[in-house]
Amino acid sequence: MNPKKIRTLFERFAAANPAPTTELEYKTPFQLLVAVILSAQATDRGVNLATRRLFKEAGTPEAIVALGEEGLADYVKTIGLYKSKAKNVVAMSRILLEKHGGQVPSAREELEALPGVGRKTANVILNTVFGQPTIAVDTHIFRVANRTGLAPGKDVKAVEEKLIKAVPPEFRLHAHHWLILHGRYVCKARKPDCPLCPIRDLCEYRDKTQTQPAGHADPRR
Repeated sequence: MNPKKIRTLFERFAAANPAPTTELEYKTPFQLLVAVILSAQATDRGVNLATRRLFKEAGTPEAIVALGEEGLADYVKTIGLYKSKAKNVVAMSRILLEKHGGQVPSAREELEALPGVGRKTANVILNTVFGQPTIAVDTHIFRVANRTGLAPGKDVKAVEEKLIKAVPPEFRLHAHHWLILHGRYVCKARKPDCPLCPIRDLCEYRDKTQTQPAGHADPRR
């Protein structure tokens, strides 16, 4: 996809949704960090159902450590890989208390040193909490970047690097959320809603669907 098309693509996303954000529910940076760790290989909806209950009782690092792994696991057992995630969240909370005064750090190196936090999770926190123009490439963004021709790559790191270069600077802060929402509600894996797509004429996907599938695209795209 050439630079002119890319700029037009993001201009349309910005016009439709000027201030996109995560669909994970949280009140503090710590709660978002917990939610993002829990969201690996899980849906935001499933995570929100669990954390609504969890955060009412334990929404701070101190409270999570007090719960312990078994206590936390009881709250998140509806989420895939919940035992390992509970272990990581408790360990992460303990380190925040011991090394960071209970606060979520703003440096990538310190974030990625926390249990359960990889590059993607760090990018989400840096972007959503600290306003840095990072792009966390999940399955939705990876699919959209490759399918549309926006930033094709063989792995998430390659796609991330291409996106950072391709996305015009003024759109980088929100690019992450625009692309996730587009992949979640329009450019879906099995049946993309191409007839409803706001960037259909820009997209280079050869196998566009020609008829509208059952259901409608989410207006939050």
